[in-house]
Amino acid sequence: MLSLDPLGYEWDCSLGSKDLDGEEQPGRGGAGLPPISCFPGSWRQDVGLDCKGSPEGAEARAWTVYYYSLLQSCLQQAGLPETQDRSQVPHTGCPGAEVTLCILGSPSTFLSVLLEGGVQSPGNMLLCLSPAWLTKVPAPGQLGEAALLVSKAVSFYPGGLTFLDDFVPPRRATYFLVGLGLGPGQGREAAELARNLTCPTGASAELARLLEDRLLMRQLLSQQGCVAVPATLAFTYKPPGLLRGGDSSPGLRLVELSGKEGQETLVKEEIGAFLQSEALGDAVQVAVKLSGWRWRGRQTLCLHPRVELGAVVDTVLVLLEKLEEEESVLVEAMCPPAQLPFSGGPSPSPEMAVRICAVVCRTQGDRPLLSKVVCGVGRGDRPLRHQNSLPRTLEVALAQCGLSEAAQVAAVRERVKEAAEAALAAVLALEAGLSAEQRGGRRACTDCLGVDFALTVSGRALTPVALELNCNLCLEACGTLEGLWAAPRLGLAAEEAAAAPLVETMLRRSARYLMEGKQLLVIGAGGVSKKFVWEAARDYGLKLHLVESDPNHFASQLVQTFIHFDVTEHRRDEENARLLAELVRVRGLQLDGCFSYWDDCLVLTALLCQELGLPCSPPAAMCLAKQKSRTQLHLSCRHGPPWPAPSLHAVACCPLESEADVERAVHQVPLPGVMKLEFGAGAVGVRLVEDVSQCHEHFSRIAHDLQGEADHPGIGLGWGNAMLLMEFVEGTEHDVDLVVFGGRLLAAFVSDNGPTRLPGFTETAACMPTGLTPEQEAQMVQAAFRCCLGCGLLNGVFNVELKLTGAGPRLIEINPRMGGFYLRDWILELYGVDLLLAAAMVACGLRPALPTHPHARGHLVGIMCLASQHLQALSSTASRETLQALHDQGLLRLNLLEEALVPGEYEEPYCSVACAGSSPAEARLRLLGLCQGLGIDGPNYPVAHFLSHFK
Repeated sequence: MLSLDPLGYEWDCSLGSKDLDGEEQPGRGGAGLPPISCFPGSWRQDVGLDCKGSPEGAEARAWTVYYYSLLQSCLQQAGLPETQDRSQVPHTGCPGAEVTLCILGSPSTFLSVLLEGGVQSPGNMLLCLSPAWLTKVPAPGQLGEAALLVSKAVSFYPGGLTFLDDFVPPRRATYFLVGLGLGPGQGREAAELARNLTCPTGASAELARLLEDRLLMRQLLSQQGCVAVPATLAFTYKPPGLLRGGDSSPGLRLVELSGKEGQETLVKEEIGAFLQSEALGDAVQVAVKLSGWRWRGRQTLCLHPRVELGAVVDTVLVLLEKLEEEESVLVEAMCPPAQLPFSGGPSPSPEMAVRICAVVCRTQGDRPLLSKVVCGVGRGDRPLRHQNSLPRTLEVALAQCGLSEAAQVAAVRERVKEAAEAALAAVLALEAGLSAEQRGGRRACTDCLGVDFALTVSGRALTPVALELNCNLCLEACGTLEGLWAAPRLGLAAEEAAAAPLVETMLRRSARYLMEGKQLLVIGAGGVSKKFVWEAARDYGLKLHLVESDPNHFASQLVQTFIHFDVTEHRRDEENARLLAELVRVRGLQLDGCFSYWDDCLVLTALLCQELGLPCSPPAAMCLAKQKSRTQLHLSCRHGPPWPAPSLHAVACCPLESEADVERAVHQVPLPGVMKLEFGAGAVGVRLVEDVSQCHEHFSRIAHDLQGEADHPGIGLGWGNAMLLMEFVEGTEHDVDLVVFGGRLLAAFVSDNGPTRLPGFTETAACMPTGLTPEQEAQMVQAAFRCCLGCGLLNGVFNVELKLTGAGPRLIEINPRMGGFYLRDWILELYGVDLLLAAAMVACGLRPALPTHPHARGHLVGIMCLASQHLQALSSTASRETLQALHDQGLLRLNLLEEALVPGEYEEPYCSVACAGSSPAEARLRLLGLCQGLGIDGPNYPVAHFLSHFK
């Protein structure tokens, strides 16, 4: 029977180990004690579980020992090594400057999260086995809130390695997740520890009470058009405010009782009407159960045939006597099991039933994402509950029940995805309307949700019906499946872990917490394409101070301090850095960091950081990367060891300072070649040259047209208009965006570029994530990283442009700043990683809180629009207003790169228009159709050709 109480036994912090009749249950310890240990194992028992300064009583100590043994048993069954005790030598760290993801709860419940955290953020995922290992301390200046300090924990590392550690001084939690099913007393301590913290929390007792209130959640879900719930009649006694006055749905009726006695007539009338109603459909049985926090995990369910009115009424009246305020008795239809195989016609009676468990996580932008689906399979005439059935994949479960047709299985998965994500969206919307007190703290919110479904037939279609929401049980079931010793043979190892999106959210919220209130100096405001900086800074709580040449720049009104200073004359950067440093001191700015994302200001920023003693890559490295010929010539001399050396990626080139240099260059660089500005940006002035005459002609044109900053602001002419000639290499072009901290590569994102409109090199199209093979992608990332290290770029967010040739990656240029155009937006959308926040963290000397191996959540394919090619369309069918409206509707992704729609010979792209899809082909076809409809595609701008690399 699919909608039987899906919850297995959990320790309840308020009821202890007794059943409904107050009897001790077998196999468990006495009052207040953990279950009798039944862990077969040979791990060490003489480990340092005591926390100095926080002695535990005998009962609490017994629970700590129990959970440690449970952890060792879980690791043993997963084929992982025993925990090593390092607590004799306390770890010192950087409190307040390092990510600390802390979990207090049962190891079996959270093992998948802990192992995934050990992979994504080694040494920063901590499991506390006792509340005594944690301390709350009042937060200065934040009335009623406290910081959470970790004195002792089990640390997780890649490969399932675990260590028992003491921390002196204690680590400050940047994210806290608590399991509220701990033992008696401990559950109350855990709830109090999670309340009103300064750090983000992924659970609280207050939110758990809401989530696991069957009636409240059923009412919430019934109001979602795409979430089916069982027909339910509820008798409520003094219901909570959230239930009062709520809109009812056809399948949900709430009856508010004035008392628990003398309700026989009302109860009988309501139940009689309910059992006769069409809302029950084909159900032949009903279940009677209790709803409320006290009854979570309790087996309080009674089954009755639908026709036995008297038995149902008697059961309800008995249960009414047990109610306390804000509790309910539910009478719900038992969803008939789907008769598989399902072909739209009659089929034999079912022998097997399926319960579907879905884990859905909150991701970037508060968007729900289905993480994983697992199922339990059992006899159709018996209850299916968590921990009483072996988890398996949806495909295997449905095949066991006779349904293996791929299209129907995919349809079921899509319906589960839609319903589960809608369920979390409803929960997040509910929480957004709660006060901090109702949530259990200002930073408390639900980051991961389990949804239990029954699979039934509705309208001649297989339909998942949402039965329950839970905090951790579905997550535990997914972890159990992933932990099977045979997982690699089953092909599960290559799949993303169910906990991966949750850990990414933990890291993302930790980063925001660490950066909130940081004081940063920004050098150069940039143009319209960098408007997102000021919006993001406000969202992250950053305090920005701006140095900018334009006294009327719009950003001057959006920062804490505006310093008007001419930063365009780069030949005076060293002098200007000293002057700016003095201005900072005079104004009394207490800076945590200084950075720039604007090409022109990168060297000045490095020099200023050196003056102020702030973290940054060395000025010499910035100078080397900024001048394109110096970059190539320097790397060409780096032959190693280690091997492969950066010289493998360098391309022949020759600097050009005067026309006389052109003759010398053509004898050193094979033609055809590429001529470009030494300090240029945006591909302005870059051209393919095939012979000596074209070299002379292009050099003369640039020398005449682009002499100084006023001729084309923002492309580096403040450095002069020197040029270089470099070899033209055949191959596909790619961008690699890197996050580097302390010379370590933390993250890399590879995108593909379409063919350019030769002889120019203005970007035309792009695709992310890359379509390269994993080996090729790894080659590109390592080449980009080696080139950055070879230039001395040890700290920062860098954009590296390369070509993949038959001989491997070849360097085009290094941009020692965050990638421009659409790149930050696309990476944030697909991976949930914000390069701007990462750059700000590096600038503050903080290691960015990033997942080690982020997974893309889809594909984006985009096209560039140029004023010279699309003036008519951009003024009519594809106007800025039209594109923005389509963006707001989710039909395309718009990145505006220029404010004015002015054609010119040395133009930069006006905007990027992209479409999303579950595959590159889907995104490409959507974009092609959109471009044809908007008039962006045309004979002189063949979009299909520019997208041809992405097939």
